[in-house]
Parts: sequence; structure tokens; C-alpha cells
Amino acid sequence: MYLIQKNLTRFFNSHSTYFLNPHELKQVASHMKKNEYSIYTPYPDSEKNILYTGSIPQVLLYEIICKSPLRHQDILGTMYSLNIASDLFGDVVIHDYHYYVFILPIVQNYFETNFLMVRNSHVELKEIPIDTLSKYERNYEEIELIVSSTRMDAVLSSLLHVGRGKIEVYLKKKEVLLNYEILKSSSYKLKEGDTFSIRKIGKYQFVGIIKNTKSDHVIISLKKYT
Repeated sequence: MYLIQKNLTRFFNSHSTYFLNPHELKQVASHMKKNEYSIYTPYPDSEKNILYTGSIPQVLLYEIICKSPLRHQDILGTMYSLNIASDLFGDVVIHDYHYYVFILPIVQNYFETNFLMVRNSHVELKEIPIDTLSKYERNYEEIELIVSSTRMDAVLSSLLHVGRGKIEVYLKKKEVLLNYEILKSSSYKLKEGDTFSIRKIGKYQFVGIIKNTKSDHVIISLKKYT
């Protein structure tokens, strides 16, 4: 409820929200009329977007320059370790071995001053034109699995090659998100378009059931975010 009120207050005072993931955006938008807002998307398939009215909100794009390869989760981890709230920056994009992050101007000075290393690697920041990634399209790895059902525990067990007991450990540690919320029940049956992620492992979208097998299992299709 705090997040909703925070963004509604900002919207009506400053004519735009902070960055919102799909679940948050839906929650905030549910308190508005459809003709009250537009949605700013930094690139066509962006995950975190902004609700606004009037002028397009100002967003900055930085390239993170590093001599060593970086991982998406390491860049995110650095952002969080600096106590930069998740709604103050947008997507982290890795494209052709280049690393980018969208941020809001209110955090610019702090970001430039403190974002100096990712894990053990020194990095440099370069502000670049916001339209650099305007035609960027996210890449996915397509995965097919044979599972006993579309229940989360069955899918995660097959995907991670671990027993269902280990899946319950992930849940207890709150390391699995379903549609951007902590997964509370491993018995949840996936629906087409559902998105789930496992901390430090990856993020996936459930595409759907491809077909049933003779042994009463199903072959499902997933997209892994890369």
C-alpha cells in the first residue's frame, strides 16, 4: 500500500511515477482512470516503466564500462548495496558485451559518485543519449521441459534438477518471485505469460504447454531472459 500511495502522490505532484515493474504499474494504474496517464517505455520490451501525464519524463541512460565481463545480477547487486531503491532505476541491459542502466535524475549525482566497482572490477560510467537503446529487442533462450504438471514445484524441480524438498528451501528463503511477488505456494499452477525468477539463477516466462506425453506428463515451453 505504501508503494501505491508513494507513486500516486508523486504522479499528482510531479506528473510522473518512479520506475515500476509490471505488477507495481498495474497496482498504481488501478487507482487512476485510463485517460489520466500514458506509459513511458525506455525501449519496446522494457520491463520497468513510468506512468506520466503531459511531457515525457526525464530519464538518463548510462553505459557501464568495464574491462572484465559483468553479470546482470552483479550490476543489480551493486545498485542495491549502494541503497539505490529499485524504483529509482530502470532496466539493466546487457547487449553485445555492453552494459547499460536507466536511472532517474534525482539519483544521478549519488550514482556517479558511488558506482565505482562491480564485485571486484573497477568500472567507469558514461552518460549516453537516451535513444541509444530505442530499437533494442530483448533476447530470450527458449527452453522445453518435460514435467509432471505445471505446478511451480514440478517446473522448478525439472528446471533446476533438484528435488522438491530443495524447492521448499528456496521458498522459505523467499528466493522465488512469481509475477514480481514472493511465491507463497509451490502448488501454484503456471498460466501463460506468468513470469518467475529464482535469486542468483535466472528469470523465466511461461509460454505454455506444447503437448501431453504418453506417460501423462506435459512438455512445456519457457523463455529465459538473457
